[in-house]
Amino acid sequence: MLLRQLFELKHYNFVDEPMSWQEALRKCIDPLLADGSVEPEYADCLIENVEKHGPYIVLLPGVAMPHAVEGAVGTNREAISFMHVKEPVHFGAEDDPDTTATIFFTLSDVDADSHLQNMQHLAAVLSNPEVVERLKSVEKPDDLLEIEVDP
Repeated sequence: MLLRQLFELKHYNFVDEPMSWQEALRKCIDPLLADGSVEPEYADCLIENVEKHGPYIVLLPGVAMPHAVEGAVGTNREAISFMHVKEPVHFGAEDDPDTTATIFFTLSDVDADSHLQNMQHLAAVLSNPEVVERLKSVEKPDDLLEIEVDP
């Protein structure tokens, strides 16, 4: 369900070129900027959080969930976006899979309820290792529709 929604809302981004983690956090909000879900300042909040708390946004090896506290500067409405990068983004040592990501699910939350809802939607996706592996190999938006996630 979530992947179909991301596709229909055009909340996805596919990036081929290498990026620093700061560039990746700016790039991952592009789909949310396009429809007004967030403002450009939101990327600054995401970057500040990683600088302050470390690479906590890397939930699983290869999977990051950039987000900020509820009501963060630059958030206009609840939303999630997906970004796939060909070149791994390193939030720590280049040889540390626990701080490296190729998949990004970026959250925009306006309150505690929207944060909980977004987390529940993502939990359905990320709790299935087969789905996570398939997400790591997507190459185009249509590939998102071919991945089935159990409700």
